[in-house]
Amino acid sequence: MEARKRILVVDDEQEITLVLRSGLTKHGFDVRVAGEGEAALDIFRAWTPDLVLTDLSMPNMNGLKLCGRLREFSRVPIIVLSVKGDEATKIEALDAGADDYVTKPFGMGELLARVRAALRRSPATTEENTLIEDGEFRVDLATRAVHVAEKEIRLSPKEFDLLVFLIRNSGRVLTHRTLLANIWGGDYTDQTEYLRVFIRHLRKKIEPDPAKPRYILTDPWVGYRFLPGK
Repeated sequence: MEARKRILVVDDEQEITLVLRSGLTKHGFDVRVAGEGEAALDIFRAWTPDLVLTDLSMPNMNGLKLCGRLREFSRVPIIVLSVKGDEATKIEALDAGADDYVTKPFGMGELLARVRAALRRSPATTEENTLIEDGEFRVDLATRAVHVAEKEIRLSPKEFDLLVFLIRNSGRVLTHRTLLANIWGGDYTDQTEYLRVFIRHLRKKIEPDPAKPRYILTDPWVGYRFLPGK
């Protein structure tokens, strides 16, 4: 029998944590709750959950700081749940390391769908293995060979680095700043047109129809999301 997936809920409003614990437990998840970031880190280290749901506004350590701390040592999926629906806050949360952002109030059905999607998205890779396989993509880090749907694709060094970063964050919305900082460095974080050019070149090489991308999707005004296909 498959072990139940573990979800850590982080929110200082008890009414919300009770609803989330009840709803998630009914759908087969093992749930633990923390009221703020420091307590969440303690639970995380002892319990190693499969996914984290966190509010932003909390005492001591807020949700943004928690995302940053978790990203120092873990790639666990993080979904932010917040009453703040403005674009700037969403971008800040995604830049801090969140994988997804859900605005309160939300339906349990939508949240469960996002949770299931986040849990499906981790590509199969280990530190000992130089091979990344995700959907229709197969990337050999040692030889820098790329195959899409069993067809070999030739990429420039920067295109390769960009594709690998997208695959390793499969399903996450990656902001322009995140991509620019990780691929080109901190001095390039405002060069969004530079990124668009490379995304366009990459799409021409890997997409069946670059005008209707299947793999590298645009999140308007925010960034890009990679979907691996089958």
